[in-house]
Amino acid sequence: MTKRLALLFSALCLLLPAVTPERLDRQARAYYELKRFNGAVLVAEAGKPLLARGYGMANYEWSVPAAPDTRFRLGSITKQFTAMAILLLEQEGKLSVDDPVSRHWSDAPEAWRGITIHQLLTHTSGLYNYTALPGYARDMRRAKSPVEILRDIAERPLEFQPGTQMKYSNSGYVLLGLLIERLSGMSYAEFVRSRIFEPLGMNDTGYDSDTAILPRRAAGYEWRGEELRNAQFLDMSLPHAAGALYSTCTDLLKWDAALREQKLLGAENYRRYFTPDKNDYAYGWIVKERNGAVWQSHGGGINGFSTMIIRVPAKELLVVALANTMPSQAGRLAEDLASLALGDERPAPQPRHEISLPRETLSRYVGQYELRPGFILTVTMEGGQLMTQATGQPRIPVFAESERRFFPKVVDATLEFEVNAAGEATAVVLEQGGSRIRGPRK
Repeated sequence: MTKRLALLFSALCLLLPAVTPERLDRQARAYYELKRFNGAVLVAEAGKPLLARGYGMANYEWSVPAAPDTRFRLGSITKQFTAMAILLLEQEGKLSVDDPVSRHWSDAPEAWRGITIHQLLTHTSGLYNYTALPGYARDMRRAKSPVEILRDIAERPLEFQPGTQMKYSNSGYVLLGLLIERLSGMSYAEFVRSRIFEPLGMNDTGYDSDTAILPRRAAGYEWRGEELRNAQFLDMSLPHAAGALYSTCTDLLKWDAALREQKLLGAENYRRYFTPDKNDYAYGWIVKERNGAVWQSHGGGINGFSTMIIRVPAKELLVVALANTMPSQAGRLAEDLASLALGDERPAPQPRHEISLPRETLSRYVGQYELRPGFILTVTMEGGQLMTQATGQPRIPVFAESERRFFPKVVDATLEFEVNAAGEATAVVLEQGGSRIRGPRK
């Protein structure tokens, strides 16, 4: 009897939250008050929310508060739904993830014909990332079909032999969207709606449209220094199956339940869905072990929106952070909330103090710094404000805390410039997430 009671007590303890909702709320509020997060969060254990609330505004112009049922653009969280769609088609016998692209798309460029669907899913195809094209920002207002998007990179050589490396590429997921449309006879939007969202009761999730009237839609914003502005327009045909979906915290709770209960796939396909290939990347998920537990996660970033979803299956834990400002620390906040829910204390973020520097000093740092081959940090100055932009990422203002050390207010990072005897910048050192990367000035 004593042994039975002990086992029962242990089982009950596993179901109890390791942290109070008040503690989770304080952490999220600290990010909001420092302007590092604006949006909605959800923390749930075994399908039951510990915290579900909004911080700040879904629409600043109309003073509409953010809430768990606010619809946010997901960005690259879309990829896990695209991967699920591919596995549903495989389950129906319409494809195999080992099939080469050319089996289902006869017009594929010759160099792409041997690329497999598995390599597209795991970013091991070598396809050039179309959102890194020099003219992408200029063309964001133009509608394009998946074929037109892929045609833009067709003449570029593969970045590596397919299957030998991993490099994140939105192009691969646009191609997956094209395959879904060709094999199902439906648009990508219709397929994910009818085969995933409707069966799961995810009525607040879908393919975003620039013209549709969408109740409870969050507006997207971006920080320019201390000023909050409307985000740049993006035609939603461009992200397609790589990033065009919207959802809510409450709908993503339904998604988590479907994954826990294996509602859509058989056990073997579910296992493959979460099995990582290179660089911990599975099918639309990053899967890695942290502190003895497997974490399944993915972030998203799209004009005006920053998102993160984290699952810890062994603890039946789900954390969602959906932000409608860029840049944002939605990912860092989600990691903090997950760690707190697992019983690991996390310090609340602290403000950093800026100082004023003369324009002459700031101008010394303007230039380009190569953090790694092909990944450039461009530093410019606008009206006395130092701005930074990494390849394929949004512009971020940085602020001085000493003559050579700068920090962004919405990202937990530090930039320190190295100078020569004449005071000219020769390199920059980026410190972020425990890593330190030196980039010589070009």
